[in-house]
Amino acid sequence: MLKKTVLNAAHRAMNARMVDFGGWDMPVNYGSQIEEHNAVRNNCGMFDVSHMCPVDVVGPDCRAFLSRLVANDVAKLQISGKALYAAMLNDAGGVIDDLIIYFLTDTRFRIVVNAGTAEKDLAWMQGKVAEWKMDVTITQRRDGVNNLGIIAVQGPNARTKVWEVLPQTKAATEGLKAFFAAEVDQYFIASTGYTGEDGYEIMLPAGEAEALWNALHKAGVAPCGLGARDTLRLEAGMNLYGQDMDETVSPLDAGLAWTVAMKDDRDFVGKSALTAAGQQKQFLGLILLDKGVLRGHQQVITKQGNGEITSGSFSPTLQQSIALARLPLGVAIGDEVEVDIRGKLLKAKVVKPVFARNGKSVI
Repeated sequence: MLKKTVLNAAHRAMNARMVDFGGWDMPVNYGSQIEEHNAVRNNCGMFDVSHMCPVDVVGPDCRAFLSRLVANDVAKLQISGKALYAAMLNDAGGVIDDLIIYFLTDTRFRIVVNAGTAEKDLAWMQGKVAEWKMDVTITQRRDGVNNLGIIAVQGPNARTKVWEVLPQTKAATEGLKAFFAAEVDQYFIASTGYTGEDGYEIMLPAGEAEALWNALHKAGVAPCGLGARDTLRLEAGMNLYGQDMDETVSPLDAGLAWTVAMKDDRDFVGKSALTAAGQQKQFLGLILLDKGVLRGHQQVITKQGNGEITSGSFSPTLQQSIALARLPLGVAIGDEVEVDIRGKLLKAKVVKPVFARNGKSVI
């Protein structure tokens, strides 16, 4: 039996094409995936991300607990509402999950974890609370009486549309810089998007999510599915857990070295393994020069050895096939490599792993 988000009925009322996404019944598109993608790049679109799992971490030992739990340093979080992107690692330095941590007070943080890893993540966190004997309470907010719905509204006109529908939130949110959040009545509104565009992620009581979804749609916000979400995040060079990294991959090999704070005396789970192994691969972008489509798991042939595409697709913004790939050290931006596509070796160019943001190509 597939799990359903609080917006499942709304998707079906809009004739969305539904698919099994990691055990969740989710919309892949509402008609044209390309049109949905372009709506976000050029105007405004919205996504149901209620399958993601908000987790409230409360108690006097919150900061000490999170400092040991993740590879990034929560000491950076000093202003209420500030968010931090971080990887939670296992003892071998592999990525259990990538997550966003919001600092609210010294005794209250909120974490948003990936849909498919939520149960594993919660078990890991609870285990560490017990092991380290910390005074911390962890409460997931996806299932149960106090569960939350999450709607991401993305695009150059996203803020205007949200204020049109929720005018009471404007004063608290119009000054939000990237990676901040504000609490307004029942709404938790964050600027931590996954598309390379401006916008908000709105968490609210699950029972009110469908009314907000319909009100946004009435205001002209295009409903968007998983298909557009994937091409948008790929163009923006954003990792997808389970494709670009997992428990067997170090964050240093997944392009996430910038999220690993190694230089101080702070210890965290996986630090000794990362120190011992160092970086073994690098995470770069590819643009296909020949005709074809880049896909995950295709082999990349370089002068320094072979690598592998982790995510690949056709880019509606660039009108070319693009990919993220794990490549040998020594491969440089600007190099020409070959990709094995069904036995044919096609030429590709190595680029920085960000292809498009704010409505246009950055290549």
